[in-house]
This record gives sequence, C-alpha cells and structure tokens, in this order.
Amino acid sequence: MPMTSRERVNLAFHHQEPDRVPLNYIANPGIDSRLRKFLGVSDAESLLQALSVDFRNVGAPYVGPVLHPDVDDRKVDIWGIHRRWVEHESGGYWDYCDFPLKNASLDEIEAWPMPDPDLFDYSRVTSACRSMGDYAVVAGSAGFGDIINSTGMIRTMEQTLVDLVTDDPAGIRYVDRRTDIMVEITRRTLEAGEGRIDVFWLGEDLGTQNSQMISLDLFRRHIRPRMQKFVDVARHFDVPVMMHSCGSSSWAFEDFIDMGISIVDTLQPEAKDMSPAFLKTTFGGRLAFHGAISTAGAVAVGTADDVRSVVRDTLDIMMPGGGYALAPTHALQDNSPADNVAAMYEAALFYGVY
Repeated sequence: MPMTSRERVNLAFHHQEPDRVPLNYIANPGIDSRLRKFLGVSDAESLLQALSVDFRNVGAPYVGPVLHPDVDDRKVDIWGIHRRWVEHESGGYWDYCDFPLKNASLDEIEAWPMPDPDLFDYSRVTSACRSMGDYAVVAGSAGFGDIINSTGMIRTMEQTLVDLVTDDPAGIRYVDRRTDIMVEITRRTLEAGEGRIDVFWLGEDLGTQNSQMISLDLFRRHIRPRMQKFVDVARHFDVPVMMHSCGSSSWAFEDFIDMGISIVDTLQPEAKDMSPAFLKTTFGGRLAFHGAISTAGAVAVGTADDVRSVVRDTLDIMMPGGGYALAPTHALQDNSPADNVAAMYEAALFYGVY
C-alpha cells in the first residue's frame, strides 16, 4: 500500500527507504502563476496536490501593531527591512534597499522597534496542524533565524560581515536581539504544534559558488552558538532540524552534525563540493538531504528531456538507503518554463519509486 506523505518523509529523513522519494515545492510568484495555468489548477493547495508534494508549512502570523510603516513605494516588514519592486523580462522580485541601520549606533540598535513574541497568533499553528491530515508538516523556512542574510538586509552585507569580523557592538547587538526573539517564537510555535510538526527549517547562507563566505573560525564564533539555540529548542520538542545553506557550504556540515542538525537543504550541485555524489559519499547516513535540483540549470535553461535526465541521475545517486527528499535548490525562478517544472515532478514520480 502507498505510504502517507508523513510516513514517507519521516522514513526518508531517518535513512530508511520509503515507497518513493518525498517531494517538495518552492517557487517565485511568476512561475507559480504560470504553472497553475499550465496544470489547470486555481489555488496553491490544488497545485501542491497536482505535483504530489508531501510537505505543508505552518507558521504564526504577526498580529500586533505596525512597527515600521511602508515608505513611498517601499514595503517595510516587522523588522524594519525595506524592499522595492524590480521588474525584469520574466517577472520581478523584491529587492532589499535603503538599509536603515547601516550606520546605526548601539543606542539606536537598542531603541529599534522589534516584534514582541507575545504578538504572534500561535493558535493558527495549532489549527493548521490539526487540519494537515497525512502531510508532513514543516515550521520555519529557508531564511528563518539566519544572521548574515537578514542582518545584511538592514545593515548591508558589507557592514554585516565587518560586524562579525570586528565584533562590532552595534551589529552584534542587532543579531542577538533578533535571535532571542526568533528563538522564543520557535519555542511557542513548536509547542503550539502539539507534536504534529515533523521538521523545523532553519537557514544561513555560508558559501559562494566556489568558496566559503566566512571562515570556520568565524562560523564557530558567531553563527554556530546562535544557531545552536534554535537546534536545542527543536530537539527539546523532538523535532528534527533542517538547515538551508546556499552555495558551497559542505565545509560546515561536520559542525552541523555535531550541533544536532540532521537534514541539509539547498545542495546547489554546481557549487564547490556540493555535487550529489560528493554529498552522498561524504555525509550519507549521517545527514539527510533536501534539494539538489538546480534552479539555475536544466529547469531554467534546458529542455523537458534535460530536466528528466537530471532528475534521473540525481535520484540514482541520492535514493539508495533513503535520506533524500527531492526539491529545487531554492525557489524556482520566473525564467523557468512551466513544462520544465512539470517534467521535474513527473520524472521524480517515475524514477523515484523504490
């Protein structure tokens, strides 16, 4: 008999072979809209069902007062990060801009409004989990709890890296204020899940396409101890942790294992030391994998047959012994043809059967 999505995901992430490889889906709005039209569905849930996606996401929305109002054409979130819409030939994206805390002093950081964990609606997590049926439930996201990216969005990437290297008091204080709030949100979210959350998803980009973004020493000094707080909360609730990290990031995977992280996400195959064969040989059995189908490769610039070939080859490497869920390496990009994306999931269902 076919397994439920939850059974399938939990078996795979515990290094056992399920009935087929679990599937996940993440996409930008442009390709998401075109894919719905291509498959003849009208809403997000129908699309996930059409693609046989095994995962569903839950989270607690912020329901407090506006902390940082929008400014002209800028959208401003609860942390005060500014975004502007930039269009391109295949769609558009929200670009981070203005960087209001770029030159902020320690006093300005202390006074900066940040969301209160009390002002999130955790009852939405409880009700969502109760309605998820047999799907695998994920809390968090690819950017949840990250330090480098999210701080870079409000202080600039350059200043953020300077902060970490020099132990700048203002930058480090911003990181710690934000981290402590998000750790508490994590605790309350997992508690509200009432044991129904299967994976907690964290993120921290650590690599370029061909090298580390920071040194191992810097990772251990500033990133690891803060990420450990999230991992410890998740482990308290017996929820496995999946870490998203773009680029060449396998240099940190031994530390991930030591921290208690059991799943790694993204797995950009074109980046240094990130090929499926390298990852499976080096970390298979000690880490489970989620991703590996490049959003910059055949899905975006090849043919449907190219996509099927990539999926088949990836599964040939990743499937043995379990420990793999097929997903794009990041959000599917707007320049991806809809038939290529459909071919990705069709091939995964065809070749991904044990």
